[in-house]
Amino acid sequence: MFERFTKDAREVVKGAVARAGDERARTVDPGHLLLALLDRERSRGSFVLAALGVTARRDSMTRALAEARRRAGLSQAETEALAGLGIDVARIVSRVEEVHGTGAMSGSPKDKAWWGGGRPSFGRDARTVLEKSLRIALARRDRSIGDQHLLLALTALPGVPAEVLADHGVTYESATRVLDGGLDGGGEAKAG
Repeated sequence: MFERFTKDAREVVKGAVARAGDERARTVDPGHLLLALLDRERSRGSFVLAALGVTARRDSMTRALAEARRRAGLSQAETEALAGLGIDVARIVSRVEEVHGTGAMSGSPKDKAWWGGGRPSFGRDARTVLEKSLRIALARRDRSIGDQHLLLALTALPGVPAEVLADHGVTYESATRVLDGGLDGGGEAKAG
């Protein structure tokens, strides 16, 4: 499948691996793919994000992803569902961090030697994003998989990246409208 990726999509994948490595994470997750997408410039995916006004809110998205990582990758919806059962995730995170240090639930080891170093592998959820991007490209009758397909996959699959993107105005529908020419550069619908 990787041979069908455009240069921009390959750069996102490489960027996600680098992001995971910087965090000393053992696996690349969908959040790393989103962070790598946010780093891109002059690509179809970055055009969509800019058209939807994400460029100005990039720091807010990065913070939201980091906060979810502190919650062991739980989305806000999952956190709220647990609260409905009487489980206070913020309190649990706070107690764990008191004992084990800030970020203890993030899944990143404090000591690189703890997991042997090396390059992080792709986790199941990240592989699912890559597979979904292929299905989206095929459904759109595109011959290759670009970073815009990775973005669409992240919006289409449940989880933290989709939640963070939606909270910042990026949904599958809005991204598709931009790709299909339905929005101008200012994020406004074209008259038609």
